[in-house]
Amino acid sequence: MSTIRYDLGSDQILTLTIDMPGQSANTMNAAFREGLAETVARVKTDLDKIRGIIITSAKKTFFAGGDLKELHRVTREDAGTFEEMVNGLKAGMRYLETSGKPVVAAINGSALGGGLEIALACHHRVVLNKDSIQLGLPEVTLGLLPGGGGTQRLPRMIGLEAALPYLMEGKKTNPKAALKAGIVDEIADSPEDMMARTRAFIEANPKCQQPWDQKGFKFPGGAPHHPAMAQKLSIAPAMLRQKTKGCYPAPERILSAAVEGAQVDFDNGSLIETRYFAELVIGQVAKNMTGTFWFQLNAIKAGGSRPDGTDKGTFKKVGVLGAGMMGAGIAYSTASRDIEVILKDVSVENAEKGKSYSEKLLAKRVSRGRITEEQKTDILKRIHATDSADDLAGCDLVIEAVFEDSNLKATVTRESEPRLAPNGIFASNTSTIPITQLSDASAKPENFIGLHFFSPVDKMQLVEIIVGKKTSEETLARAFDYVQQIGKIPIVVNDSRGFFTSRVFGTFVNEGICMLAEGIHPSSIENAGLLSGMPVGPLAISDEVSMTLMQHIRDQSKKDTEAAGGTWNPHPAGAVIDQMVNEHGRKGKAAGSGFYEYPENGKKYLWPELERLYVDSAKAHAVKLQDLKDRILFIQAIETVRCLEEGVLRTVEDANVGSIFGIGYAPWTGGAIQFINQYGVRAFAERAKALAELHGDRFTPPGLLLEKAETNTEFA
Repeated sequence: MSTIRYDLGSDQILTLTIDMPGQSANTMNAAFREGLAETVARVKTDLDKIRGIIITSAKKTFFAGGDLKELHRVTREDAGTFEEMVNGLKAGMRYLETSGKPVVAAINGSALGGGLEIALACHHRVVLNKDSIQLGLPEVTLGLLPGGGGTQRLPRMIGLEAALPYLMEGKKTNPKAALKAGIVDEIADSPEDMMARTRAFIEANPKCQQPWDQKGFKFPGGAPHHPAMAQKLSIAPAMLRQKTKGCYPAPERILSAAVEGAQVDFDNGSLIETRYFAELVIGQVAKNMTGTFWFQLNAIKAGGSRPDGTDKGTFKKVGVLGAGMMGAGIAYSTASRDIEVILKDVSVENAEKGKSYSEKLLAKRVSRGRITEEQKTDILKRIHATDSADDLAGCDLVIEAVFEDSNLKATVTRESEPRLAPNGIFASNTSTIPITQLSDASAKPENFIGLHFFSPVDKMQLVEIIVGKKTSEETLARAFDYVQQIGKIPIVVNDSRGFFTSRVFGTFVNEGICMLAEGIHPSSIENAGLLSGMPVGPLAISDEVSMTLMQHIRDQSKKDTEAAGGTWNPHPAGAVIDQMVNEHGRKGKAAGSGFYEYPENGKKYLWPELERLYVDSAKAHAVKLQDLKDRILFIQAIETVRCLEEGVLRTVEDANVGSIFGIGYAPWTGGAIQFINQYGVRAFAERAKALAELHGDRFTPPGLLLEKAETNTEFA
């Protein structure tokens, strides 16, 4: 069965309907390439009988893009064959484009990546007017570039400057915005209207040629050699490097492909694009990012960590205890998904203040045209601000997001839990305190679970679900369903102090502070964090978290550990934190000062006194940047392996996705465990041993890592 239905009507209009058998979406795989080759051969035979060609889809979406399974398997040895295959595929699209016949795309659903590239190869594009439809070239988010002509056609259509955000940032757009940007030509109100418009274009344009195939073509906004464009392009690489920190080759190759391709004819530009595409496909960064952001993330979203045996649940009423930043964010994220929320605090005034957080976020969405004023009102109506526990009656789920204090959490648990609906579940948003310990306050510990959100909740996609020793599989399944219902990414971990994300995050900030204690310049520490791929430096994030909170968490952990008969081992970073807070009154950003100064009308900068207090000039000058970068990435990866070894983490997928989305672990690596795999497990273990000799036992490779290193076996 062909992947492209060939229907040549009595009106001599050929409709090519892409319909990949056995797939819910069309993808650019071997079957499609074969189908395209067959189709082009038939078009060549029938060309004199054809007045125009319509390309559409039989699926809900128009076309989903390239087959990532195929791309993931391409090796350096395959590069030459891969280039030939890509150029062959593009030759088929190019033939239709240059046949002289009008070719129109009838875009009935989302067209992303290769899907939009097929549409760009047409002379005219008509799209259904649905806000759910997305158009874009998101390959860069997987470490790749649009390899089906996207880097050549889009700049020639809308100009280099206008095209770069779609190419280099993976910007997606809806039909109306795409029309305004010049990416599509018409919007249709119905499938029938869409097809009528495509036929009307063919009737009105019996012969068609792309602008870039016509003599005298000029780039919209100017070609690279145009003075205004040349001036902008001269600084573009430096601006790009400032963003990528040299960790991400894809945006740089996209810029090169687009600019170099713009200086030659289209066909040679297409060959340039293929070369850069092949380079990225065989590169390690694309392998890392595709593996985690596509395959592993999709496995999690498909419910890989959800227990079987429990029907998928839907939540209608959720209670949130505590209307601070976390509680307010949870309330907003929940109400935005059509769930009633009871937002409780010690006073109605505090609860209303928490509700106002949602009002501000929604007002911003209204101003940007993302929702209507009516939708904003509906969402706010779903949030009931209160100081009465009685209002929690009938909640399917109650989430406590109060201060990180065991006694306080126990109090609100006992007050709220009796008001849950039958078989309702209670969750703690704690970031560090063991769920099993907190569940001691529960009358039904089997219905008690951890739901660790990340701040700001409205932007952070991850939720860490923590399973206590008595938590039932049904409770886990229902918690998983809630997280997915509110559009978040769930990872599942077993109970321990700090769980997974807080434990690993703690190693990151502590290592940075430890470097400062050793005499390393704070600017070097922060730059090492950024250049390794972390979103912010360890000192800056310490200020964001607040050093007083770090003290409190440490003291609570020490108290609980010793109460349980364990031994507390202080971290060398603790002395610096205590000195900053207790001696210098520098508590963090919220308090106005920390490792950084925060001027009212200016950019933050490192506190100048840090140099006098901590920096050892000889050590600061002698230290190597790569050593600092290694310490930052290795310490987190080692702690992640410990979490796997101890059974805190259940899967490598949860480890990689959780480290990136929860901690901000360098995305180019594909996650903390993938960093070890791509570094080489044996080589990683040897480097960890060397770091342990230089900097202490915290870098000592765990037994599981040494076991894998013996045979150089990857984590899977």
